[in-house]
Amino acid sequence: MKKNKIIFWVATIILVLWEGVMPLSTVLFAPEYVNAGTKPLGYPDYFAYALIICKVLGVIAIAYPKTPERLKEWAYAGLSFNLIFAFISHAAVDKNIAYMVMPLAFLAILAVSYIYNRKIHSHDRTLK
Repeated sequence: MKKNKIIFWVATIILVLWEGVMPLSTVLFAPEYVNAGTKPLGYPDYFAYALIICKVLGVIAIAYPKTPERLKEWAYAGLSFNLIFAFISHAAVDKNIAYMVMPLAFLAILAVSYIYNRKIHSHDRTLK
Protein backbone atom coordinates (compact mmCIF):
# COMPACT_ATOMS: atom_id res chain seq x y z
CA MET A 1 0.00 0.00 0.00
CA LYS A 2 2.77 2.45 0.90
CA LYS A 3 4.58 1.67 -2.38
CA ASN A 4 1.40 2.53 -4.32
CA LYS A 5 1.08 5.88 -2.57
CA ILE A 6 4.73 6.74 -3.21
CA ILE A 7 4.43 5.91 -6.91
CA PHE A 8 1.18 7.91 -7.15
CA TRP A 9 2.66 10.97 -5.45
CA VAL A 10 5.91 10.95 -7.43
CA ALA A 11 3.99 10.79 -10.73
CA THR A 12 1.47 13.38 -9.54
CA ILE A 13 4.14 15.82 -8.34
CA ILE A 14 5.88 15.60 -11.72
CA LEU A 15 2.54 16.44 -13.35
CA VAL A 16 1.85 19.30 -10.95
CA LEU A 17 5.25 20.82 -11.68
CA TRP A 18 5.06 20.39 -15.47
CA GLU A 19 1.37 21.01 -16.14
CA GLY A 20 0.59 23.42 -13.30
CA VAL A 21 3.52 25.31 -11.83
CA MET A 22 5.48 25.83 -15.05
CA PRO A 23 2.61 27.36 -17.10
CA LEU A 24 1.43 29.48 -14.17
CA SER A 25 4.94 30.79 -13.52
CA THR A 26 5.22 31.67 -17.21
CA VAL A 27 2.10 33.84 -16.93
CA LEU A 28 3.32 35.50 -13.75
CA PHE A 29 7.02 35.98 -14.46
CA ALA A 30 7.50 35.79 -18.24
CA PRO A 31 4.18 36.69 -19.89
CA GLU A 32 5.90 37.40 -23.20
CA TYR A 33 6.47 33.63 -23.55
CA VAL A 34 2.88 32.51 -22.86
CA ASN A 35 2.17 31.95 -26.56
CA ALA A 36 5.59 30.48 -27.38
CA GLY A 37 4.21 26.95 -27.59
CA THR A 38 0.85 27.59 -29.22
CA LYS A 39 1.53 30.40 -31.71
CA PRO A 40 3.88 28.37 -33.99
CA LEU A 41 1.17 25.69 -34.16
CA GLY A 42 -1.32 28.23 -35.50
CA TYR A 43 -3.52 28.60 -32.42
CA PRO A 44 -4.94 32.03 -31.45
CA ASP A 45 -3.41 33.96 -28.56
CA TYR A 46 -6.28 33.34 -26.15
CA PHE A 47 -5.92 29.56 -26.54
CA ALA A 48 -2.71 29.51 -24.46
CA TYR A 49 -4.46 31.22 -21.55
CA ALA A 50 -7.39 28.79 -21.71
CA LEU A 51 -4.95 25.86 -21.69
CA ILE A 52 -3.07 27.25 -18.70
CA ILE A 53 -6.26 27.73 -16.69
CA CYS A 54 -7.49 24.23 -17.49
CA LYS A 55 -4.11 22.62 -16.75
CA VAL A 56 -3.77 24.36 -13.39
CA LEU A 57 -7.32 23.46 -12.35
CA GLY A 58 -6.78 19.89 -13.54
CA VAL A 59 -3.62 19.27 -11.55
CA ILE A 60 -5.16 20.88 -8.46
CA ALA A 61 -8.12 18.50 -8.76
CA ILE A 62 -5.79 15.52 -9.15
CA ALA A 63 -3.37 16.46 -6.37
CA TYR A 64 -5.88 17.62 -3.75
CA PRO A 65 -6.73 14.52 -1.69
CA LYS A 66 -10.31 15.53 -0.88
CA THR A 67 -11.37 16.10 -4.49
CA PRO A 68 -14.41 13.95 -5.34
CA GLU A 69 -13.47 10.95 -7.48
CA ARG A 70 -15.75 11.97 -10.35
CA LEU A 71 -14.05 15.37 -10.59
CA LYS A 72 -10.64 13.65 -10.55
CA GLU A 73 -11.79 11.44 -13.43
CA TRP A 74 -12.72 14.55 -15.44
CA ALA A 75 -9.36 16.14 -14.63
CA TYR A 76 -7.48 13.05 -15.78
CA ALA A 77 -9.57 12.95 -18.96
CA GLY A 78 -9.00 16.65 -19.68
CA LEU A 79 -5.25 16.42 -19.22
CA SER A 80 -5.20 13.26 -21.35
CA PHE A 81 -7.01 15.05 -24.18
CA ASN A 82 -4.63 17.99 -23.86
CA LEU A 83 -1.55 15.77 -24.16
CA ILE A 84 -2.97 13.67 -27.00
CA PHE A 85 -3.89 16.77 -29.00
CA ALA A 86 -0.49 18.33 -28.27
CA PHE A 87 1.10 15.26 -29.85
CA ILE A 88 -1.24 15.48 -32.85
CA SER A 89 -0.57 19.21 -33.28
CA HIS A 90 3.19 18.74 -33.25
CA ALA A 91 2.97 15.75 -35.58
CA ALA A 92 0.82 17.68 -38.06
CA VAL A 93 2.60 21.04 -37.98
CA ASP A 94 6.27 20.91 -37.10
CA LYS A 95 7.02 17.17 -37.26
CA ASN A 96 9.78 17.57 -34.67
CA ILE A 97 10.27 14.20 -32.96
CA ALA A 98 11.33 15.76 -29.63
CA TYR A 99 8.18 17.90 -29.54
CA MET A 100 6.06 14.89 -30.43
CA VAL A 101 7.58 12.59 -27.78
CA MET A 102 7.29 15.06 -24.88
CA PRO A 103 3.45 14.98 -24.63
CA LEU A 104 3.52 11.18 -24.90
CA ALA A 105 6.04 10.95 -22.07
CA PHE A 106 3.82 13.08 -19.85
CA LEU A 107 0.79 11.07 -20.95
CA ALA A 108 2.60 7.97 -19.65
CA ILE A 109 3.29 9.74 -16.34
CA LEU A 110 -0.38 10.79 -16.20
CA ALA A 111 -1.38 7.15 -16.79
CA VAL A 112 0.85 6.02 -13.91
CA SER A 113 -0.75 8.64 -11.64
CA TYR A 114 -4.23 7.52 -12.72
CA ILE A 115 -3.54 3.79 -12.31
CA TYR A 116 -2.04 4.21 -8.86
CA ASN A 117 -4.78 6.61 -7.80
CA ARG A 118 -7.28 3.86 -8.68
CA LYS A 119 -5.22 1.26 -6.79
CA ILE A 120 -5.07 3.42 -3.68
CA HIS A 121 -8.78 4.21 -3.73
CA SER A 122 -9.91 0.68 -4.54
CA HIS A 123 -7.88 -0.47 -1.53
CA ASP A 124 -9.52 2.23 0.62
CA ARG A 125 -12.99 1.14 -0.48
CA THR A 126 -12.33 -2.49 0.46
CA LEU A 127 -11.30 -1.44 3.97
CA LYS A 128 -14.59 0.38 4.65
